[in-house]
Amino acid sequence: MTKSGTDCLALNNPRMFEDSFQSGSLSILYSVGNKPLQGWDTKVKIGHIKRITDEDIDSSVLELAGTNINTTFITCPADPHMTLGIRLPFMVMIIKNLKKHFSFEVLAADDKNVCRRFRASTYVSTTKLNPYNCTMPLRLTDGWNYIQFNLADFIEKLYGTQYVETQRVQINGNCRIRRVYFSDKFDAEEDFPEDFENDLPIHNQQVKQQLAPLPQKEEECGGAMVVTPHEKGS
Repeated sequence: MTKSGTDCLALNNPRMFEDSFQSGSLSILYSVGNKPLQGWDTKVKIGHIKRITDEDIDSSVLELAGTNINTTFITCPADPHMTLGIRLPFMVMIIKNLKKHFSFEVLAADDKNVCRRFRASTYVSTTKLNPYNCTMPLRLTDGWNYIQFNLADFIEKLYGTQYVETQRVQINGNCRIRRVYFSDKFDAEEDFPEDFENDLPIHNQQVKQQLAPLPQKEEECGGAMVVTPHEKGS
């Protein structure tokens, strides 16, 4: 992934979604589409990235699996000199827990033209924060998970600046992906886009999770949980 901080891509770089109407929801990956990884770059070493049929939802999903999550991942945009240019503040992922290590990274620019890099991982237990990077623990429940990440809230509360746009997303194995999209608001169940409802077919396994920023600004916040699960329908 592009480095954070002073190596942030300039806001005048080519944007992948510059000409897209950005209101409501904007998908960047949909496993059922004809080309689910269009616009994404893939890296695989001792593993695989492929579309399979998930046994629980009986539908196509994208599976990322590898012995080392740092060498099996997908990143968007594929062009390292391009940015996403997505101004919608909520990043949403519908993923399945494979009970192996998993992480994702988001690079977002603020109104000071500084890039903040956020990385959530299932294999870390503490949150570490510096001016350009935030790494945090991520806890997934069994089965399918619905994760919402409020980038604007994170940037404002942790850095005291305003969110401008998301520049890059990277998802490391191991997981199965149904959809990745951005939204202009927090999606309660009744607010799901109509065409997304089929992505959430398993009510007893579906867990809605929202990453919440920590109040501390210390370099390390020992053992703090940053994922709050909510049972579907709560």
